[in-house]
Amino acid sequence: MDITLRQIRAFLAIVQTRSFTKAAALLHLSQPALTVQIRNLEAALGVRLLDRSNRAVEITRVGLELMPVLQRTVTDLDGALLDIREIGAGRRGTVRIAALPSFAASLLPQVILACRRDNPALGVLVRDAIAAHVVAMVRSEEVDLGLTGGAVADAELDVLHQTTDQLCLVYPADHPIGRKRRIGVQDLVDLPLILTNPGTSLRDVIDAALLGIGRTPTLACEVTYMMSAVAMVRAGLGVTVLPRSAREVRVEQTLRSKAIDDPAFVRPVALVKKKGRTLPPASAAFLDACIAAMQKMEG
Repeated sequence: MDITLRQIRAFLAIVQTRSFTKAAALLHLSQPALTVQIRNLEAALGVRLLDRSNRAVEITRVGLELMPVLQRTVTDLDGALLDIREIGAGRRGTVRIAALPSFAASLLPQVILACRRDNPALGVLVRDAIAAHVVAMVRSEEVDLGLTGGAVADAELDVLHQTTDQLCLVYPADHPIGRKRRIGVQDLVDLPLILTNPGTSLRDVIDAALLGIGRTPTLACEVTYMMSAVAMVRAGLGVTVLPRSAREVRVEQTLRSKAIDDPAFVRPVALVKKKGRTLPPASAAFLDACIAAMQKMEG
């Protein structure tokens, strides 16, 4: 016969009140039902826990020895149940998300801050990576959510939200390109460009846009990180193309940025998860906050 939590609670209530009548009232049970709980517990343990008479209830020696163990069991289980409820409600747990560096540095900090205002115990693990690596981490379930760039056509992924990111030309404040009212793809043809490495979602968009008019970029330098590209522009080595979402576009006082007025210079952005997998409650709540932030960005 298995021991149940109700049986343990019944025994502890009797120890606390020294009365079957009071313990039954405390547990909202009838006295016969309480008696059955104690008999079943004693049968499961193979020992007598209580000596009962018409006048009093006494705890046996074995009952006294077992009481701390049973009390600890109830306390530990109550704590575990509280943790389970907190996790189930999304108030506890760890959100695992992979994101493009531009979004990891711009959109995600505010989303994390907003979620932690409501749930201070929430843990967040962020992996910032290029689009291909973001997709790979979601597919392998290293993370629960992915915020990636480029078109997503992967049978293993569900696209939860889609948006676009306008690309901008970033240049020194005194650069002649700044005098143009409109910057189009033709304006980039002969400019020395500092671009992120091939294979990144940003570079794929730029190369495809230039290829659409039969040209390839005039490369001044290739870098891994957008921050490096900005540093190269600041040093006067050329100009760069960055997404509007990139934090680097907004913080450099000596540089200027202007949207490239061409439909080809738009980077698709997608929020994805592994197909057929249920998100943990904490990640599901975080997903809603991410979508809200992306919709605000679209506006």
